[in-house]
Amino acid sequence: MKDNVKHQGIVKPTQKEAEDAVRTLLRWAGDDPEREGLLDTPKRVAKSYKEFFRGYEEDPRQTLSRTFEEVCGYDEMIVLRDIPFESHCEHHMAPIIGRAHVGYLPDQRVVGISKLARVVETYAKRLQVQEKMTAQIADCIQEVLEPLGVGVIIQATHECMSTRGVHTHGVSMVTSRMVGAFRKDDKTRREFLAVVGTFDSHKG
Repeated sequence: MKDNVKHQGIVKPTQKEAEDAVRTLLRWAGDDPEREGLLDTPKRVAKSYKEFFRGYEEDPRQTLSRTFEEVCGYDEMIVLRDIPFESHCEHHMAPIIGRAHVGYLPDQRVVGISKLARVVETYAKRLQVQEKMTAQIADCIQEVLEPLGVGVIIQATHECMSTRGVHTHGVSMVTSRMVGAFRKDDKTRREFLAVVGTFDSHKG
């Protein structure tokens, strides 16, 4: 068993400590973690958490570090639509399921389109609120690529609303962040919104 390790200033519990915490929650919920069906549940939950929150181990700025300048003078908007993501809200740790639309107006440098999706994925794989995640994605792209502008729109459903509390189903939340030309230039913003298109409620 590995000793506790420190990551980003936080001392992470050991695998055993994580599994013991799951056993505590199972008992708190009213079940017996020693019964046959739950014996391996702590191990499975700990493993799934590594996948759910792997974004803490990744640096989105490093993802964008490799850029290309040989684009034959291309200076029009670049948009990647309908990037699917799965996240968890930091208030109830319930799933957030949605899609992100990311656009930027390059200034001599472009990045591989898969990197835009990776940035979304990295921030999604952390405990989140949708407003913060939207701003983080836009600000990261603006900071690293230094384009003329960035636009990010996220549409998502929050299971903390549908499975608890008000138990409201079929609704989605839309957030946006416009930076640079996307905020200052109405034409650029309208073009981005036109490319993204009308939201499909079935994609939330």
